[in-house]
Amino acid sequence: MASATKTNCIGILTSGGDCPGLNAAIRAVAKAAINEYDMTVIGIQDGFRGLVENRVIHIDAKMVSGILTTGGTILGTSRDKLHKMPMGGKTRDMTKVAVENVKKNHIDCLVCLGGGGTQKNAYRLHEEGGIDVMTLPKTIDNDVSGTDVTFGYDTARQIATDAIDRLHTTATSHHRVIVCEIMGHKTGWLTLSSGIAGGADVILIPELPYDFDVVKEYLLERRRRGSRFSIIAVAEGAIPKEEPAKANKKKKKAKVKENEDTATDVEPPNIVEEPIASKIARRLQELTGIDARVTSLGHVQRGGVPTAFDRWLCTRLGTKAAQLLAKGVYNVMVGYHAGICKPVKLEEVAGIRKEVEPNDPMIVSARLVGTCMGDKNPFA
Repeated sequence: MASATKTNCIGILTSGGDCPGLNAAIRAVAKAAINEYDMTVIGIQDGFRGLVENRVIHIDAKMVSGILTTGGTILGTSRDKLHKMPMGGKTRDMTKVAVENVKKNHIDCLVCLGGGGTQKNAYRLHEEGGIDVMTLPKTIDNDVSGTDVTFGYDTARQIATDAIDRLHTTATSHHRVIVCEIMGHKTGWLTLSSGIAGGADVILIPELPYDFDVVKEYLLERRRRGSRFSIIAVAEGAIPKEEPAKANKKKKKAKVKENEDTATDVEPPNIVEEPIASKIARRLQELTGIDARVTSLGHVQRGGVPTAFDRWLCTRLGTKAAQLLAKGVYNVMVGYHAGICKPVKLEEVAGIRKEVEPNDPMIVSARLVGTCMGDKNPFA
């Protein structure tokens, strides 16, 4: 984990979806590395694609001054994977090219800011290319293993909570059911926490398949008891019990061969589908006869100014990263555990998703205040 070689030059890239806190993390790593440890810092534009295309910029302390509070990423980002990168109409393995560019720029360690996919891609680059890497856990989904919390999560939770707060007033005025769709394809951390904070009456998450009949009876019983509106917070990956197959997506096609010249056709782009919230609202309106409306927060959750907690967390993680780099500690993710930032071996977190367990304290709390989780009726 530790190297005897002094860290003179680091590269920084941001990968995956943008989220609040990326600039704060870039700032923390760069400022500490430059001011305290006299390192050269190179910024790689647009994630792993920028690394392959060797689009790099020199980062100095002045460049990262004033970006603590700004959303997005000054480096740009992409979802490209080194071993499956669209190039010239084909999908190619560009790992060797990436390795060559790391060496060409004399980078001792590549610092990658991203979520679960970034942890896997960084680890693959280390394993297959022999490049030293370090990662910081970023995602509004909070599903990266090896850390109590990821940066970006708190900001997204606040945005979703604010939205649910606002929906209460219109739902009350019009006596409606309002279904609010919140990000989370595979995990429900964001929907669960913001649903609890916003006082949602029903919370539906991917880890707990829901029963339409249970939700229907719960909504009707609420109305019988005098509650003239209901708010449903639903994760975009939530599934009904009658469609369990959706929880397990088909495995992708055969792996791209190691030879970078071996190419396959680029897969067609994903087709825009009807939001899950829309399907749920339509079905519940049919079952209950109660007027239902839909709000899908979409990318609003990923934008804007990071909260104070996310700025604080990014600064803690980023400066800890610089300290570890100065000591030659590589191939780790900098995680946050019980108030302490510490390294976790990348091999222990790459490819492992942190999911909400059925007995998670948040689910227990939600049930105790009468929230319907879609699997059982609190009134039964």
